[in-house]
Amino acid sequence: MFDKLMAAQQKADEIKKRLDTISVYGEVEGGKIRVTATANKALTAIEIDESFHKEADKEELEELLLTAVNKALDQAEQVSAAEMQNMTKDMLGGLSNLGAMFGQ
Repeated sequence: MFDKLMAAQQKADEIKKRLDTISVYGEVEGGKIRVTATANKALTAIEIDESFHKEADKEELEELLLTAVNKALDQAEQVSAAEMQNMTKDMLGGLSNLGAMFGQ
């Protein structure tokens, strides 16, 4: 049992490292504002088109930036959840094998 817990912890650490290497993006205004983050939800870049920055007012820019950040974080959450689901599936050997353990 302890070996399985150690293996699960090791696998979780591997996934975390992999998520640090996956980039996700949030864009608004046709890419005039673009936020980049890792799948571990760490923001790594914010790009604002210079011409858009000059034309937009502060309130509009702040609102659009929040929208772009939230889009990137939503994508990060989806990638992270998919990776964790795959890890769980691998560890349990699929639900069919689990049911077989209990005679189902």
